[in-house]
Amino acid sequence: MSFSRTLAFALGLILFLFALLALGRAQQLPDLDRERDQQMLRTVGDDVLKHYYDPKFHGLDFKAELAAAKQRIDKATSNNMALSSIAAALDSLNDSHTFFLPPRHPIRHEYGWQYQMVGDHCFVTHVRPKSDAEAKGLKPGDEVLAINGIAPARDIVWKLQYLFGVLRPQLSLHLDLQDPAGKRRTLDVAARIRETKLVTDWTGAGGAVDIFDIIRDEESQEHLMRARYAESGDALLVLKVPEFYFSTLEVREMMDKASKHKALIIDLRGNPGGSVETLQYFAGDVFDKDVKIADRVGRKETKPQVAKGSSHPFTGKLVVLIDNDSASAAEVFARLMQIEKRGTVVGDRSSGSVMESRYYGEQTGSSTQVFFGVSITDADLIMTDGKSLEHVGVTPDELILPTAADLASGRDPVLARAAELLGVKMSPEDAGKLFPYEWPEQ
Repeated sequence: MSFSRTLAFALGLILFLFALLALGRAQQLPDLDRERDQQMLRTVGDDVLKHYYDPKFHGLDFKAELAAAKQRIDKATSNNMALSSIAAALDSLNDSHTFFLPPRHPIRHEYGWQYQMVGDHCFVTHVRPKSDAEAKGLKPGDEVLAINGIAPARDIVWKLQYLFGVLRPQLSLHLDLQDPAGKRRTLDVAARIRETKLVTDWTGAGGAVDIFDIIRDEESQEHLMRARYAESGDALLVLKVPEFYFSTLEVREMMDKASKHKALIIDLRGNPGGSVETLQYFAGDVFDKDVKIADRVGRKETKPQVAKGSSHPFTGKLVVLIDNDSASAAEVFARLMQIEKRGTVVGDRSSGSVMESRYYGEQTGSSTQVFFGVSITDADLIMTDGKSLEHVGVTPDELILPTAADLASGRDPVLARAAELLGVKMSPEDAGKLFPYEWPEQ
């Protein structure tokens, strides 16, 4: 199946299942809710029609897709079905950075386990202690053959995460698994459910603590997204960069630390990208001259993106680590290092989710407002080799894939190999202990 048709199948399947459930209960979506959902569709559709970088929409009749979504909402028997119709309309563009962000659910789901594509296989990578997943025996290194009957693949795994994590959180997930020894089994893993407020008080008046909960969540997220370091004397610095949202001063501090070492590993595995400015800061600090990153092809014009070279760049040997969860700006940085022959890229092929986008926050309602949003691609990036990375990704110079046994035992052969390329001996066992996985606070 193609990139877009596979998720269309997934969304269509779940819409069908919801339709059966609704028929069985003779459910009816209230008129007020239906009109609100139609208003969200109109707003999102207008935003895309106005701002999407390609006014021809790749030859797709996007207005027809919106009309079809309207008809589905007219017949929807639940808000979930209606919101899925909006998501499916945007998915028809087959664009990694254009998607619908629905209103916040009144409950939070935490499944207690993480999964990732490694090569062409999907593996459990982390299991939260004391979760239902741990209690049921789910372990790192288990291969995920299907989630709720849908087989994960490289071109749809992030959409499954969107489907079950954002659009349609589930009370539990049915998993078809295979352990490192080859034995197959099935598990039903329950999510941890925490109720949240439908109405949030941002004022702090009258003793309301909602605003302080939001601040604590932001502080926790900031801690998880900090840069982390590991040193091997003056021979090597390993810099783990979880996302590209750092100021020029923060990047400069990282590179000043790196300059005290002969070699640098920048670990971009799991990095989903971030801001263009941070990408330019990182790229500029490993060159002593201005370097063109790509041409930004927008709706009305094409502009070059350039990283300004640093007067005190890091000049030592460089290795960049990527995996299937490396996306957007992380992919552009890795590919730039290849094109400019500045460093070696090691790991797995990256996501192939490389566009520039802008988030549009929207709301509907008067006395009680419902907030939603949409991410819309406003530019494609054409690298200096004349190619886009969208749906292609970055192929590493050395393809190194952890095995199921590596994941089960916490070994990191990718980082160990990168260190070896730079003349530093590091076992996969030791490499796996450098950056322990950190779970968000519950």
